[in-house]
Amino acid sequence: MSFAAAQAMSAIVPISRTLMKILVAEDDQRTADFLRKGLIEIGYTVDCVSDGRDALSHCLYNNYDLVLLDRMMPGMDGLDVLKALRAAKSQVPVIFLTALADVDDRVEGLVAGGDDYLVKPFAFSELLARITVVSRRPKATEVTTSLKVHDLTLDLLTRTAMRGNVKIELHAKEFAMLEILMRNNGKIVTKTMLLEQVWDFNFDPRTTVVETHISRLRAKIDKPFDIQLLHNTRNSGYSLYAPS
Repeated sequence: MSFAAAQAMSAIVPISRTLMKILVAEDDQRTADFLRKGLIEIGYTVDCVSDGRDALSHCLYNNYDLVLLDRMMPGMDGLDVLKALRAAKSQVPVIFLTALADVDDRVEGLVAGGDDYLVKPFAFSELLARITVVSRRPKATEVTTSLKVHDLTLDLLTRTAMRGNVKIELHAKEFAMLEILMRNNGKIVTKTMLLEQVWDFNFDPRTTVVETHISRLRAKIDKPFDIQLLHNTRNSGYSLYAPS
């Protein structure tokens, strides 16, 4: 985009004295270069990554005002990146830029926590207008990076668990289950909730996969310690709390 075009666009997107910092997560180099050049000419500060895991890491460790996120990237799908961000309580605005144009794809992205969804190919002027609209929305300032119940802590950035001074090694599904239980401190989490949120699939109700993983989780976070935190509620589900 030329300087003259950038000046014309500035009528749509005023350049703030405090530069807006944007992360472009796009694995197509030509598209990423085009976006970076155009956004810098408008007056934004821009970082670019081409891998989903890098996108997640950049978002968790940097303060971005906006993320332009491709749906299909190596390392980690854009939708999974967004879900991980929202699970970590990051409220950074996210606009999907994707070739996936089906209504179901757009709905899935918005339901997962996306702020907008722009289908490729798109006009740069439309992208700027959408950035303006999204950036006007109030920002949430609190980002949860760790959870704590009694002496059990879960670090959402490093994906590690500690009970007191003891590090607990957890597999991915065990970590996901523990995170859900800790976010619902003292509340009952049903088997169905765990199946849907950890495995993202409605299993046969006769499956014992939840019971098996709960047993393994209890052996790691409770068995070696004096106080039991993980509790069963018969015919209801599971809860995590320290008995008074």
